[in-house]
Amino acid sequence: MTGYGGAARWNGPSGQAWVETQALMDGMYRPLEELLLDAVSARQPASVLDVGCGTGGTTVALAARLGPGSNCVGVDISEPMIEAARTRGGTATFLRADVQEHEWPPDSFDAVMSRFGVMFFDDPVRAFGNLRRAAPSLHFVAWRAIEENPFMTAAERAAAPLLPAMPPRRPTGPGQFGLADAAQTRSILASAGWTDITIEPIDITCTFPEADLVGYFTRLGPVGVALRDTDDQTRTQVIDTVRPAFTPYIHGPEVRFTAACWLVQASSTG
Repeated sequence: MTGYGGAARWNGPSGQAWVETQALMDGMYRPLEELLLDAVSARQPASVLDVGCGTGGTTVALAARLGPGSNCVGVDISEPMIEAARTRGGTATFLRADVQEHEWPPDSFDAVMSRFGVMFFDDPVRAFGNLRRAAPSLHFVAWRAIEENPFMTAAERAAAPLLPAMPPRRPTGPGQFGLADAAQTRSILASAGWTDITIEPIDITCTFPEADLVGYFTRLGPVGVALRDTDDQTRTQVIDTVRPAFTPYIHGPEVRFTAACWLVQASSTG
């Protein structure tokens, strides 16, 4: 991934935070992983490029599903996350690169996939055009509108009065919700040369242990970024203020929320 802070962001504390929460994020997004893997494996590809692979969970899972002889490669701009991915074992391989700039050999893969890894491009038309040369089939999951995903902004809305320096969300451009507009996404892909574009709304329930909730919102997202430069007293105030904001999502021992996403698929004739 690139943009939204660029390589410095993902090779610094933000990338390390994702490494530290690897098991939590893997479990939380497993239903979306299964959805994506079903879509990709239906094409029976022998080789797949996983873009913005992070710590590699989806890449490894696809390699296991496709079985011996498959070639699954995960790529990410974050060295800490790629290093973590390489410790997972299995047959998947991992590459640190900026997919927007990397020169992929033509048709070097049967398919490109991504779980939340393609919303951060500085130049999305160029990036998706580059990926089109790498493979004839595209499959990815991206977030729908920020208003449809209140769980994702619950922490920053509650913490805003205490963290005035918190980085704001970008309503457009590179970022978590950078492909929320379906019409714009379709236009980007078409301009990049993709055809047979389908954009399907998906609502999937995601869960994780309630015991991990504080660790989740104090490490990730705008609140996690802002807390790196605060004192202990402010940190305690933020935790005490933000945790109640998640009460609607707490169900016994687990946190449960709906992920409102797009499943986007496309093809290319070259």
